[in-house]
Amino acid sequence: MSSTGSVADVIASLTREVSDFPEPGIQFKDLTPVLADTHGFAVVTGALAEIAEGADLVAGIDARGFLLGGAVAHRLGIGVLAVRKGGKLPPPVHRRTYDLEYGTATLEIPAHGIDLTGRRVVIVDDVLATGGTVAAARDLLVTAGAKVPVAAVVLELSALGGRAKVAPLPVSSLHAV
Repeated sequence: MSSTGSVADVIASLTREVSDFPEPGIQFKDLTPVLADTHGFAVVTGALAEIAEGADLVAGIDARGFLLGGAVAHRLGIGVLAVRKGGKLPPPVHRRTYDLEYGTATLEIPAHGIDLTGRRVVIVDDVLATGGTVAAARDLLVTAGAKVPVAAVVLELSALGGRAKVAPLPVSSLHAV
């Protein structure tokens, strides 16, 4: 990394912390300033692209994963697949419902129109917390026939144990707290 600091330093310096959001007692890590900063966005997407090198396709998870995944795919000269929240895609879809810290959610990908069979698809997202979202995305992609070699995230909230939830899928995080 250049004299401007490591990738983790750039992320840490630009991340906004918000107390008691979305619930009392939660210290929310807001990556919006990282993505809005020219240098921060370039550093993050460059580092994620290094992790995704060799992929056939990048799968970005709704919603900040779309921004990151699109930029990473563009850097690598490959396509991007949007892993959508439930109900946003026309049928037929592959669907996974999973547990969140505060309830359940559903992710979907198209069941037709994109052949994922045998393709190396790297998952890109902003945060790995409890791992449910990344695990659901992995399951969707594998169901569709993809090979998922790694998930790449900007920030990992280590205390929440997300790595264990997605194991044996390797996770590469740019910054862990």
